[in-house]
Amino acid sequence: MRKLIYGINISLDGCCDHTKFSGSEEILDYFRELTESVDLIIYGRKTFELMVPYWPDVVKNPSSDEAANAYARAFSSVRRVLVSRTANSVDEQTTLIRDNLRDEIMKLKQQPGGAISTGGVELPAQLIEWGLVDEFHMVVHPVLVGAGRRLFSEMQLPENQGLKLVSTEVLTNGYVVLRYEKS
Repeated sequence: MRKLIYGINISLDGCCDHTKFSGSEEILDYFRELTESVDLIIYGRKTFELMVPYWPDVVKNPSSDEAANAYARAFSSVRRVLVSRTANSVDEQTTLIRDNLRDEIMKLKQQPGGAISTGGVELPAQLIEWGLVDEFHMVVHPVLVGAGRRLFSEMQLPENQGLKLVSTEVLTNGYVVLRYEKS
């Protein structure tokens, strides 16, 4: 069965609002490598609209930042799934899921192929509640923001989900990557 990987940036105080802090070339490189390791990316509408058309447009009009260009190429080469009841159309690399989310994600996990990635907040929280996320990549930024959306603040788990720390990596400027798997 294909592994479903969740990756996100968070502040030290648990904020996951991307407008409250910024990244770095090293973080883009980390997520580029993660993106290059998967066959499929699944996003809810809000995250999808942050990513598309932004990164495909960077491929068409490269920036002066090579890390951003490299991430854009990796992102644009991977097939995508958009989970939305309100979206009307998608590009040629994207499949739309409107209903039966749990069943549709299970079907994707059972298909042959490499790992699947997801990001954002609401959709991954639902997938975690259902026990469908196998691996967690948390990039902790060395900043306290004091306000903003907190990771998993609305998630309701029927019981604790045990996780096993499988790796840590300290990036420059104090960023820490924590990688966990379900135990």
